[in-house]
Amino acid sequence: MCGITGIFAFNSVGRINLVHLEAATRRLEKRGPDVHNTWFDEVAGLGHRRLSIIDTSAAGNQPMKDVSGRYHIVFNGEIYNYKHLRTELQNEGCVFHSDSDTEVLLQAYIRWGQEVLPRLNGFFAFAIYDQEEESLFLARDRFGIKPLVYHVDGDRLLFASELKALMAYGLDKQINREALHLFFQLTYIPAPLSILEGVKKLLPGHYMMIQHGAVEIKKFYEFPYREAPPIRGLAEAKQQLITTLRKAVTDRLVADVPLGAFLSGGIDSSVIVALASEEVKDLKTYSIGFKDNKYFDETHYAQLVADKFQTDHHVFSLTNDDLLAEVQNVVDYIDEPFGDSSALPVFILSKETRKHVTVALSGDGADEIFSGYNKHSAWLMSQQTSARNSLIASLGGLWEKLPKSRNHKVTDTIRQLHRFASAQKMTLRERYWFLASFTNDLQIGRLLKSDYQTDHMSFKNNLLQLMRVGELNEVLALDSQLVLQGDMLPKVDMMSMANGLEVRVPFLDPAVVEMAFSMHTDLKATSAGRKIVLREAFREVLPEELYQRPKHGFEVPLLDWFKGALKGELEKKVFNREKVEAQAIFDWNEIARIKKKLYSFDPGDTHILVWCLFVFQNWYHRYFND
Repeated sequence: MCGITGIFAFNSVGRINLVHLEAATRRLEKRGPDVHNTWFDEVAGLGHRRLSIIDTSAAGNQPMKDVSGRYHIVFNGEIYNYKHLRTELQNEGCVFHSDSDTEVLLQAYIRWGQEVLPRLNGFFAFAIYDQEEESLFLARDRFGIKPLVYHVDGDRLLFASELKALMAYGLDKQINREALHLFFQLTYIPAPLSILEGVKKLLPGHYMMIQHGAVEIKKFYEFPYREAPPIRGLAEAKQQLITTLRKAVTDRLVADVPLGAFLSGGIDSSVIVALASEEVKDLKTYSIGFKDNKYFDETHYAQLVADKFQTDHHVFSLTNDDLLAEVQNVVDYIDEPFGDSSALPVFILSKETRKHVTVALSGDGADEIFSGYNKHSAWLMSQQTSARNSLIASLGGLWEKLPKSRNHKVTDTIRQLHRFASAQKMTLRERYWFLASFTNDLQIGRLLKSDYQTDHMSFKNNLLQLMRVGELNEVLALDSQLVLQGDMLPKVDMMSMANGLEVRVPFLDPAVVEMAFSMHTDLKATSAGRKIVLREAFREVLPEELYQRPKHGFEVPLLDWFKGALKGELEKKVFNREKVEAQAIFDWNEIARIKKKLYSFDPGDTHILVWCLFVFQNWYHRYFND
């Protein structure tokens, strides 16, 4: 797990930018605190920051070259099947000089070229420079677990793990209007867009070849959605899931440094811990609790799992002040506006876990491929014609008037009923986008000044073309390409790498994902329950109490902070009329309306929008004012 960056020059003007390679590499220090190296010639340069995981000796350092000196690689990630590939390559006569998966990846590319990508089981973003042909090959893993951003113009191609490294090359800074619109609608910016014009994220499952001045991007992995899944029986599905997931977990236990696992007390992380503890005695597990909000505290359930599997369990009990103390560290680390406030507890969990281990397993991905969100039940219900649905829809005016909040069971139920009633009136594509969003186009139209508005929403339009029949597996495939790739995975990557921690996600093993989408929808969810096959497959193993508890995420107490500890910051950065009007991005009248709503008796989800504004203004100050 590392940070990578590099440059490929198309001409003499582009070559001047090689002087920035060292500075760009330094900006990735937190991703790779162990070793710093760069390499360059007259055409290309590669920079690497290493977090040593496999073969921690100097032989595994990067940039790495082959024995001929022709090929050079920088690599971020892990290849779990590298030992199998190594044996195959040795049988073909390849000689290795380290025990690292990086050297295996380099030799595999030399042997098989782009055809190596389907053979790789792991998560990765890497670049390989062929010095003889003066070509550069870039690739990103199937699901976007590892990030890769790039910029191309007439003089150069730049790439990096993070936008902050790209900025060291002296890029122009202009906000991408479509990305800005999507940020305030989704709270994150999905690939291939970035917040800056001219900077893109390489799409998951894609590679890029730069040769003879031409840049070619191709897809090597197609998401495995099927309209007619072959697996329909629960017994068969359960057995396949246990076998496939067990191998995925075992593959991810390979490390030459201390390893542990996150344990939230939910089904997903508990399943991973159950399987990992079969292989690792006294597995180290880590949870966070919330002293000031027992509604969201899950440490009791996590402890039940830890006791059941006899793990070496650590609980970090946080107060709201503990969360608040890390706000600036979190918003200062992110490269582009990112409004998922649950990044805060993930940052703290990663920070505390890193004091004990260098690698942690997590349960991310299960909600998207096995159906774990409330909106999935709402989707199934919305497909039915029933008296219940008609009643909920007819009471839309009532839900509109009642107080709605995610922080309490009653008000959260009202919030969900209001969203369900609204969604009932929409087409399939409109409904999906509505359930994925926090604001609508009308609200954003009021918020943004005319110079920052756009009618060009190519990402949204292209994504919604994938919605055809509206069955649940189709929704899960969309969520995997929107929510998972745009929000959940970047959140974990950013917050863990900010603390030098590698997080591995067994649920996103390609075999697990393929198997999940070979299951009929009824095995995953009905309107009465979710993640059916996952829950049933491990029912005899996990504590029964986990099956009696409701599912809920964690909500950072933003509203309380905005009325208290962060009120001064809001007044200075978000609700400052002079600064807002001078910035000329937001309409002051709408900002004033949002402020009034925030401090009213019924703020609803306004705190989410205000958090997005707060995050944006912090980012804008760093990137434009500094």
